[in-house]
This record gives sequence, C-alpha cells and structure tokens, in this order.
Amino acid sequence: MAKTAIAYKEKMKEISVLSFICSCLYPETPKNILGDFDFEDMAIKPINKRASGQAFEVILKPSSPVSDAAHCVTTPPKRDISLEDIQKKLEAAEERRRSQEAQVLRALAEKRDHERDVLLKAMEENSNFSRMAEEKLQVKMEHIEENRQAYLAAIMERMQERERHAQEVRRNKELREEVTA
Repeated sequence: MAKTAIAYKEKMKEISVLSFICSCLYPETPKNILGDFDFEDMAIKPINKRASGQAFEVILKPSSPVSDAAHCVTTPPKRDISLEDIQKKLEAAEERRRSQEAQVLRALAEKRDHERDVLLKAMEENSNFSRMAEEKLQVKMEHIEENRQAYLAAIMERMQERERHAQEVRRNKELREEVTA
C-alpha cells in the first residue's frame, strides 16, 4: 500500500511538470490548477482495496489558513464573438448539414439501386426457371407424343398383319373347299 501511495505522489509531481510545460506553450492559461502548494502538504489516505483495484483519498492541505483564496480556480476569460464569427459558424453548420444530407441521400440511392438490381436478378432467374421448365415440359410432351405415335403405329401394324393373316387363311380355306368339291 505504501508503494502505491509513493507512486501516486510521483504521478502528481509529473502532473505538475506537465502543467509547467503547458504553461510554457500556452502562456495565457490561468494559474496552475493544483495551486501553489508543497507536496508535503498533500496527504494520501488509502481506502479499502476493491475488486477493481486500489482507491485513495487525496487531501490537499492549504499552506496557511489565510491563503484559501489562492486555491480558487478562475475560469478563462470569454472571447468576444463577433457577428462575422457567428455567421461563419452558422454557414459551416449549414454546410455540414447539407453534406450529411447529401451523404444520406447517396446512401439511400445506393440502397435503392441495390434493391432494384436484386429484384431484376430475381425476376431474370424466375423467367429463366420458367423458360427452362417450359422447355423441359415441351421436350417431355414431344417424347410422349412420339411414343404414342410409335405405339399406335405398332398396333396398326399388328392389326394389318392379323388382317393379312386372316385373308390368307380365308383364301386357303376357299382353295381347300374348291379342291374338295
């Protein structure tokens, strides 16, 4: 626990170094947020260890009871906004709105195009399927018709064969009757 407290104090010192660097880069920034206090005036009180990690309570003691006003953080002064700045911001917002609206319209158009393409493809596949089914049915019907014609021709051939045989038998019978008579 003591190691963690020391590490926390070191981190606080790093923050003050970071704020010093920032104050060099941005001299207009307000006074250091941490104020002017010595790190010995900082007390770190560990709180019970939790499942999520360590918890600390950092207590900053003022240097003297009179200097409470020194620790107040002042807000940065507001920049005067001119009418031109407001107009520029409004124009930029309008341009962003138009851009976003155009982007939404493009996305909707792409979605509509995709839906149309999918619908056309489905219709084409359906017509191809219908055409193929119709062709198959036509071939099947032609095959059935050919088989029927062949069957009828075979029956007619047998009937003619029987008729010829019957005529031959009749003629033979007549010849026998003439010979016996």
